[in-house]
Amino acid sequence: MKLKTRDMILVGLFAALTAIGAFLKIPTPIVPFTLQFLFCAFAGVFLGSKLGLYSQLLYVGIGLAGIPIFTKGGGISYIFQPTFGYLIGFILCAYIVGKMTENLREIKFMNVFLPVVTGLAAVYAVGVPYLYVIINQYIGKEMSFMAAVKVGLVPYVVQDVLLSALVAFTATKVVPTLRRAGYVGIRQN
Repeated sequence: MKLKTRDMILVGLFAALTAIGAFLKIPTPIVPFTLQFLFCAFAGVFLGSKLGLYSQLLYVGIGLAGIPIFTKGGGISYIFQPTFGYLIGFILCAYIVGKMTENLREIKFMNVFLPVVTGLAAVYAVGVPYLYVIINQYIGKEMSFMAAVKVGLVPYVVQDVLLSALVAFTATKVVPTLRRAGYVGIRQN
């Protein structure tokens, strides 16, 4: 499959933004609050499903190759970190958000907000069970699934929904302009 140079640059840009988002963090026990989700959702909205997916695959691939771009470093052993499931969720999120928004005729707040929240749900649907399994099976500490939800979802869901609203609001302002210029999605006349 061939990508245009512009598409490769955009994929790399959003992978880099997601990496930067990993370092803009508020440390909390087990799962830090970061801006990775914000850039992951923007990748889906601005790049669409395919390129958004590629940007997050690139981000995760670079980190697994050993470049320390995750919140706690990098390398293949990062798959044993309790938070690695969220990184897998980012890949799904970018694809889901892109798939649900790339063919929208009208870019309205709710038309974008609901897909972004759906992508967020995918992040949590992968991240929380992964956290639970790694802590119980690999680290060997006992944690109930409800405790994993309390640690890996509850403290972050409000902020992430607010970030989802920010993504939707930004998209209503930026995407129509980018479409008119022919840079993303369906062209509007």
